[in-house]
Amino acid sequence: MSSQDRTSSRRARILKISAVTSAGALFLSGCSSEAQTGWLPSDRDTTNHTGRIIDLWVNSWIAALAVGILTWALILWCMVAYRRRKNETGYPRQLSYNLPLEIFYTAVPLFMVLVLFYFTNQDIKAINATSDDPDRVIIDVRAKQWSWDFNYVNEDKYYQGTQVNLDGTEVSADEFPTLVLPVDQTIELQLNTRDVQHSFWVPAFLQKMDIYPGRTNVITLETGKTGTFDGKCAELCGEYHSEMLFNVEVVSESEYDTYVAGLPSGQVDGDYDRQYNSESSEVRK
Repeated sequence: MSSQDRTSSRRARILKISAVTSAGALFLSGCSSEAQTGWLPSDRDTTNHTGRIIDLWVNSWIAALAVGILTWALILWCMVAYRRRKNETGYPRQLSYNLPLEIFYTAVPLFMVLVLFYFTNQDIKAINATSDDPDRVIIDVRAKQWSWDFNYVNEDKYYQGTQVNLDGTEVSADEFPTLVLPVDQTIELQLNTRDVQHSFWVPAFLQKMDIYPGRTNVITLETGKTGTFDGKCAELCGEYHSEMLFNVEVVSESEYDTYVAGLPSGQVDGDYDRQYNSESSEVRK
């Protein structure tokens, strides 16, 4: 056997081992909980929407991976099948103005985009749907530079967040404004701002919504598990934007009732707003 044959055989073995190893690693990674949720910071039971969002995310990546594998396979096949043979010179015969092929190249991507649009639109409509359940918990969330106020509308109670330290000193996570929610309940969050544009984001809920002056946006969800989750403003809203952090605590119904009963009575509403008249704000559902 020549040295060239031995080298070719060695390369073939290396390629086979690499392919098997890569396939095994990909297969095993698919068994991990992180891979099953697409490495998103949540699980399926955090709210009634997280499972749907995880499915859309993971399935979109599976579709993208399948398209990528098919595309690379066709590219490699063309490179091998139409390579220049021995004793051949010049370019191979060129094809142009192949109408069926051009229609195929246009129709397939269009079909793929329409399929992705359909499933995404279905999920968006389900996630943004509101509820008229008379027993739903309604909380008026008011963002402000640079903190949060929470009005518990059903109980006529409120929590008023403290403004961030303007001297640059850090605030402990225990001192962050805290939004307390009951578990296994339908929650309606009415999002308002007292000044500039903000954005309400709880990463574990896999939902984020912008808050505009003079307009009320609504998030409706059902809590599915107890725990403490991080929240933050996701819109650059000024010098201390990075300090606009808050906690979300999902607790049992009895713990929720006890907590709300200890809050001050009344609502911290539009009297503390600036730059627009809150009475003219429109609820967008």
